[in-house]
Amino acid sequence: MPKILIVGGGYAGFYTAWKLEKWLHKGEADVTVVDPLPYMTYQPFLPEVAAGSIEPRHAVVSLRRHLTKTNVVTAKVTKIDHASKTATITPEIGDEWTMEYDQIVVTAGAVSRTFPIPGVADEAIGLKTIEEAEAIRDKVLTNFQKAANLPAGPERDRLLTTVVVGGGFAGIEIFAELRSFATDLLKNYPNLTIDDTHFHLVEAMGRIMPEVTLETSKWVLKNLAERQAIVHLDTQLQSAVGGKVELSTGESFESDLIIWTAGVMANPVVRNTDFPLEQRGRITVQPDLRVINEDGTVVPDAWACGDVAATPDLTGAGVGGFCVPNAQHAVRMGKQLAKNITAVLRGENTKDYRHDNLGAVAGLGLGIGVFQSGKFALKGFPAWAAHRGYHGMAMPSYERKIRVISGWANNFFLGRDIASLDNVTRPRAAFEEFASRPKPAAPAAPVEAPAAPAPEIGAPAGEPGPAYANPADGEKAAAPASAAETKAATTKAPAKKAPAKKAAPVGE
Repeated sequence: MPKILIVGGGYAGFYTAWKLEKWLHKGEADVTVVDPLPYMTYQPFLPEVAAGSIEPRHAVVSLRRHLTKTNVVTAKVTKIDHASKTATITPEIGDEWTMEYDQIVVTAGAVSRTFPIPGVADEAIGLKTIEEAEAIRDKVLTNFQKAANLPAGPERDRLLTTVVVGGGFAGIEIFAELRSFATDLLKNYPNLTIDDTHFHLVEAMGRIMPEVTLETSKWVLKNLAERQAIVHLDTQLQSAVGGKVELSTGESFESDLIIWTAGVMANPVVRNTDFPLEQRGRITVQPDLRVINEDGTVVPDAWACGDVAATPDLTGAGVGGFCVPNAQHAVRMGKQLAKNITAVLRGENTKDYRHDNLGAVAGLGLGIGVFQSGKFALKGFPAWAAHRGYHGMAMPSYERKIRVISGWANNFFLGRDIASLDNVTRPRAAFEEFASRPKPAAPAAPVEAPAAPAPEIGAPAGEPGPAYANPADGEKAAAPASAAETKAATTKAPAKKAPAKKAAPVGE
């Protein structure tokens, strides 16, 4: 069977494998997906995960559970040599190995794109993974708990100040959702008020959310201002060293939570391939998602789509003539790619990818949203309902849909769960604190030199005893007497006293 290797299990990779399972006949191909994570993350739900509206595990899709006919390998692809049709697979533990393939699909996705701004790499957190969203949620909850025990002052302000960098859809959604989350939390902290919380969004451009009309973006700004959330337009972040945020306008403030959403870039793994790349580091493809060279010739048996590929937008609406890197395109590209691979295996013709944008929808907190399709716009509650309806149905598999929708229903009646699991980053902390440890070994007692025994009774004064010699005189020291000999010497009967000599006559 021909071997198909899919590099990446995100939107595009997951849907490519999922639809290949549906459309390929048994024995028609052997499909393998390689990704360092065992799940696909539904990224439009990350802002709601961070705001406690969706349980983190419900926003991911297990690859092994839902790709039942696909070989799932949890590892990284660190090199692709398409000339020899081999890929280097590097697991987290163990030795790397080489995998051969007949067809390859590169859907490695994107990562956060940052700039060399002092402090960002050390202090900020992104919003591309479920782990980041969960960490943001726990950070907000933990900071509220800490701040509630402090008097008003700089330290409390730092804990209750949230900064988001980037005013695109992802930035606005996480900013607005966290503002809603923080406002909702205040009812559980009577000693804190909304004036104690501070929310700042920093955007370098003169507007937010370029996917919607200017009028709609202005409505969003007004809505955020009414909720005491400040948006800094035409402003750049200059430093975040030690959590001190310094802006190009001269403003500065301390923050314990800085979220970076200012752009993405293609996964750097594509640099370790022999595929042609365009100036932004993406693999060049033609409309049917085949990889092409600079001269437009097709690279045989190679495909790419999603955020890692520069895919022409046949509608003409894409920035620079290419499809924008979002979930709406990645999902549909994966489906079309699976159809094209199936067609090639059966000797049929491929079809170009084309998708007319249905519009943009964003959630801005509980009960607030915005929807834009052409010149038509919805705002407020109707748009929020449309946002949940669309993404609830777009979540792959009924098992995931039920978990997400039932979670929304639970929160409607029971409210958001506000228990922080911040200590999950150190799960052994409590055990280590109280665990018994072996006592350190006692130091060895110093060896004392044996004391010199008293000279034998009857020995002339000033002469050494028979057991020792004086090494200082150049003689070899005799071995000390044994314990028995010593005891015998100490219990020896005293010598008889010698009779006194008679005095000599005077003059002799």
